Formats: sequence, C-alpha cells, structure tokens
Amino acid sequence: MCVGADETYMRVALEVARSKGSDPSTSPLGCVIVLDGEVIAAERNQTQELPDATAHAEMMAIRRACETTGEMELRGATLYSTLQPCGMCTMASIWSKVGRVVYGAGREDVHPMYFEAKHVDTLAFIGDAYRDDIEIEGGCLAEECASLYYSPDADLSADEQANL
Repeated sequence: MCVGADETYMRVALEVARSKGSDPSTSPLGCVIVLDGEVIAAERNQTQELPDATAHAEMMAIRRACETTGEMELRGATLYSTLQPCGMCTMASIWSKVGRVVYGAGREDVHPMYFEAKHVDTLAFIGDAYRDDIEIEGGCLAEECASLYYSPDADLSADEQANL
C-alpha cells in the first residue's frame, strides 16, 4: 500500500501506461522518475514501436531522466513503475544509481508472460550483490496496476504470450 507522494506519482505512471491503450498483450507499462519533487521523465513501453527489445518503460525513463539532468547518475531519484521491473530494468536502476524503486503489481499479480521464463529474484539480487543504498518498495496501487495486464491464471495460447 502506498500513500501521499507515492500514490500521486504511481497514478501518473498509470496514466502513462494507459496512453498505450488497454490491450494487456501490448504490456501497457508506465514509468515516471521523480527528483526533488519534480517528474523528470515519464515513459511507456516502446519495444514494438521503435522496434527495440530494450525499450521497456523503465529503460526509456532512465534515458530521458539522464538527458534531462545531463548526468549519468540519478542519485536521490525515485523510479515509479506500474509493474515490478525485469532483470534488465533492475540492472539499469542499479547502474544509474536511482535511489528508490516503487512498483505497483508484482510478478505474482500478473501472468508469467510479463517476466523472464526462469525466475531471477532481482530484488534479492540488488540487496545481495550490488547496492545497499537503493530502496525497493512493491505493491503501490497493486490491484489497479495489475488490471493493466493479464491475470496470473489467464488461459493464453503460446502465440498470445509476448515473452515466452
């Protein structure tokens, strides 16, 4: 559960995600990055449009935030994502030195197609292997965020599953 600023910024991320439409097969994921109380980047998944397999919402937002600040590091910034970041986006958060990651729906809240086929506990990875100065908080508006995606028990054919 989240309150105050976290809820406000997660609602912005939800709005960004919905700008892609409402079809869960397109992974309508939204991400905003906030620094000193100001949104410095707001992006959605753009993998199909670009086409670029690395154009996840978090990756695009990190790129925009770095362009905005003119810096490679985002110390003190908070990244808000409607879905728990994948391994690639987690590593980008680590390398860009984001101070905090807040996500909505977790991997248990949505269909497995949205994550790597073999589970890598990226949250533990951060704590164990890299940084002790990054905070991770999940479950902010989790139900509302999860409604953007297929449910965990959705009966989908292999053709419909984007990541598998």
